[in-house]
Amino acid sequence: MKRNIVIATIAAVALIGGGTATAVAVSGGDDDTTSAGTSTASRGTGHDDDRAEHVTELKTAKVTASDAIAAALKSVPGTAVSAELDDENDHVVWEVEVLNGTTWHDVLVDPVTGKVTGSHTSRHDDTTRVTAALKGAQTSAQDAARAAAVKGTVTEIDLDDDGTAHAWEAETTAANGTDADWRVDLRTGAVTPDRSSRDDD
Repeated sequence: MKRNIVIATIAAVALIGGGTATAVAVSGGDDDTTSAGTSTASRGTGHDDDRAEHVTELKTAKVTASDAIAAALKSVPGTAVSAELDDENDHVVWEVEVLNGTTWHDVLVDPVTGKVTGSHTSRHDDTTRVTAALKGAQTSAQDAARAAAVKGTVTEIDLDDDGTAHAWEAETTAANGTDADWRVDLRTGAVTPDRSSRDDD
């Protein structure tokens, strides 16, 4: 997703023996999709681990993204900007970002009970851009999460506030851990494949 920073790491390993050198490239990131709504096959142990982690998260979560957002907004008034099912310190939790004025609230929601377990405030440099992107929006993050849920279990919903084609971005995960990316129109709520995911790989 746009708000998360994906870092690609290149590791070069030189093996001196017989005058040959071997370079090994390792890329990091959770996005396995190369085309809209379609996942590639596993490309190594790292991807297998990611898939296993998603399966574990899905088995743990009983609360949907939409319900997690509702719980967060009940606890902290404002506008939900993102929600992500994440594994922190071996504990699966929904992390919901709520914007209230210029203050951001990171709200943690238990994925089993739906109860808010904590929150803290922070400031972001992109508050003005996010506010502008959401101006006139008729589809909320909660609406977008419900719309994307027809494609699979929503594990992340986030606002794409870059450029002019603003939309909600949703990531769904199947029972086998396969990910797919979608865009949800801010005005109509229409769900379409996220073709930009191909460029992010």
